[in-house]
Amino acid sequence: MSHDVHRRQFRVTGQVQGVGFRPFVHRLAVVLRLMGFVRNDSRGVTVEVQGPAEAVAEFAERLRTELPPAAAISALEVCDLPPRTDEAGFAIVPSTDGEADAQVAVDSAVCDDCLRELRDPGGRRFRYPFLNCAHCGPRYTIVRRIPYDRPNTTMSEFAMCPDCRREYDDPTDRRFHAQPIACPACGPRLWLTDARGQAVECEDPVARAATLLLDGKVLAIKGLGGFHLCCRADQDTVVRTLRRRKRRDAKPLAVMLADLKEARKYCEVTPEAAARLCGPARPIMLLPLRKPPRKRPPPRDGEPVIMPLDIARSVVAPSVAGGLDTLGVMLPYTPIHHLLFDSPGLHAVPLVMTSGNLTDQPLVTDNDDAVTQLGPIADFLLLHDRTIERRLDDSVVHMHHDGSFVPLRRARGFAPQPMELCDAQTRGRGDASVFALGPDMKNTICLLRGGRAMVSEHIGDLGDGRVYRHFVDTMDRLLALYDAEPTLLAADLHPAYLSTQYALRWQRGELAGRAAVEVVRVQHHHAHVAACLAEHGCRGPVIGLVCDGAGFGDDGATWGCEVLLADTASYRRLGHLRYVPLPGGDAAARETTRPALAALWDTFGPEMHDLPVARRLAGGEDSLERFVQMLSAGANCPPAGSLGRWFDAAAALTGLADENAFEAQAAMLLESAVVPGVENAYAFKLAPPATSQYLYLSRVGTLLRQKGDVPFEIDLRPMVAELCNDLAAGFHAGVIAARFHNTVAAFLHASAERAREETGLSTVALSGGCFANRYLTARLTARLETAHFTVLRHRTMPCNDGNIALGQAVVAAEMI
Repeated sequence: MSHDVHRRQFRVTGQVQGVGFRPFVHRLAVVLRLMGFVRNDSRGVTVEVQGPAEAVAEFAERLRTELPPAAAISALEVCDLPPRTDEAGFAIVPSTDGEADAQVAVDSAVCDDCLRELRDPGGRRFRYPFLNCAHCGPRYTIVRRIPYDRPNTTMSEFAMCPDCRREYDDPTDRRFHAQPIACPACGPRLWLTDARGQAVECEDPVARAATLLLDGKVLAIKGLGGFHLCCRADQDTVVRTLRRRKRRDAKPLAVMLADLKEARKYCEVTPEAAARLCGPARPIMLLPLRKPPRKRPPPRDGEPVIMPLDIARSVVAPSVAGGLDTLGVMLPYTPIHHLLFDSPGLHAVPLVMTSGNLTDQPLVTDNDDAVTQLGPIADFLLLHDRTIERRLDDSVVHMHHDGSFVPLRRARGFAPQPMELCDAQTRGRGDASVFALGPDMKNTICLLRGGRAMVSEHIGDLGDGRVYRHFVDTMDRLLALYDAEPTLLAADLHPAYLSTQYALRWQRGELAGRAAVEVVRVQHHHAHVAACLAEHGCRGPVIGLVCDGAGFGDDGATWGCEVLLADTASYRRLGHLRYVPLPGGDAAARETTRPALAALWDTFGPEMHDLPVARRLAGGEDSLERFVQMLSAGANCPPAGSLGRWFDAAAALTGLADENAFEAQAAMLLESAVVPGVENAYAFKLAPPATSQYLYLSRVGTLLRQKGDVPFEIDLRPMVAELCNDLAAGFHAGVIAARFHNTVAAFLHASAERAREETGLSTVALSGGCFANRYLTARLTARLETAHFTVLRHRTMPCNDGNIALGQAVVAAEMI
């Protein structure tokens, strides 16, 4: 080996703080007998190594290829430096401050090494509910500021005991520089109270909690990012009690199961799903329920009865899944969860594990608030004294038919992982910061700076006052975490959105402590396409197919099925669903009978009086007449081209759902009802509209009108007529549901073909909440790919409004 001394600096950015990266670097440098140092800084990690050239080169190679499990390098800057003579070895040195731009590690499920300790009677952390190491445990939920060091987390409230300090300082220990390190002698503690907050005397709070759960009690359990409400999921009366108290009548509840073997008793689990279920993120996964076994012929006399595997124990209460064919399943991800399932009698019991809040309100994180808000719901509370700095719900993901995964709610285990934007999307931006405030439904916010988009965790629907305050608090905390002052804001076009109104107040300088900042208004569906393009590292142009419930259009109408020519800077509307009047406006999103009656009116006019299905939907002849008068006069019937409302209409027409007790319930029931093997579709038309209109070109908030060819319209009146014929003929609802889905896939494919003829483009971006429908997405993707389109779908961001903030930020950045 050459004895020439070389010194090299590595500036590392990515997920390299709080994931055991510095201990990994230290061990590698010591093995190679290199001198130097490693330290956290505000942008990531800085490493300097010095030694023989071959050893420095080997260090550089292994730095890239032997990362800790949760670490990821997004950028690596390398430069050579002159050798130093004042170092005696390799050290982890104190962090440096500066403008915060480092990635914050996500919270990670307890690792196998820690689980072995948890169950080791001879170890000092036996059954300790807060054990963790450099590779697992809380991260984002406890960090207050960057860099990620213990004094900058809520663990600063706990002084390390001598044993923990020894592990923390030992380079050979897996807890070397593990910031949340703790043990029973010095770390957080757990206790049990009744609903009034009075302590329940018991030797082991977790064991006592397990007994209470077996007895059918409802518990509130404090976790990583907030509270769960928990009860056994195999007793319908218990589940209904939780629903009544939580005021969650119909929305499906998530279930936690002890391990993968238990999950396979209830659901169809592919190898890909198993890997995601058992991975460090441990999200809620929507999995197909196991099909019931085929009926066996009655046994002959004396023949033993052989029951299918665990079938008696493999059924959750009917009220858990709300009549759907999928179940939201997650596996334990904290030591507390594992201790519960280790308790006698509880391993094989499914547990409802749902957000600790009243429906539509923010997750509860504080002990006192839990007693006040969750005490009326839970019989007992399992509390601890580690402060939760950031409210963080469980992530929800589902799997497409091709084995790919997409989040429906991006939170624990995924947020706040940033998205690295492509050079074309960041060129010339400098140090400018764009801050996007998102939509009002499924709100997230996004900070875009330095070529990196930091999208917040799921916040919720801003219509509730407490969620709105959570929205404001999350903005403040995100900006403080990254020490950012926005130079440009992005908001939706909708004038009534609370997020947009907040942005406009900011622009006018009406917010205390906030300087006035310019606001860029971004059309909702353009933001959807831009978010999809950002995920795939391109600017476009593409054909955008955006299908959802509602978005404010440039013409003031409700859009919701858009065929766009779009890039990240601008868009042109090529086609859309034919507008249908929605009786009652927003009420049509709740009462599915309203869009169904509107579809009948649009198709048959006054002749809809002769249809039995119309009288059924209206609730009688008199009510039908009132709807006809409302539709005839156009009173409180705003025009809408929303595919989401067509799913509602189909569900109502087939008798599957008369209302949405929660968002998209009718659409979910319609998808669950689909009968496999049905290939035919209903008729539809693509045609110019009856009256001349304008094309709309929106470039980062400036509306320009351009005369020319008008957008084509997707006319579903032929579909309605044929669907009504099927109803009259007595077709099964599942067959009609399948034909409806096939029709949607067919007219979206036809629209893409029409757009390709006009633009010459063959790349299609799919976005919008309707693509959470796996049947539709699989069928449309197959049709498009067979027709030689390149299909872009969301992979790391939700397809629903959870991606709007990212899209807004990317579009607004074009202004800088």
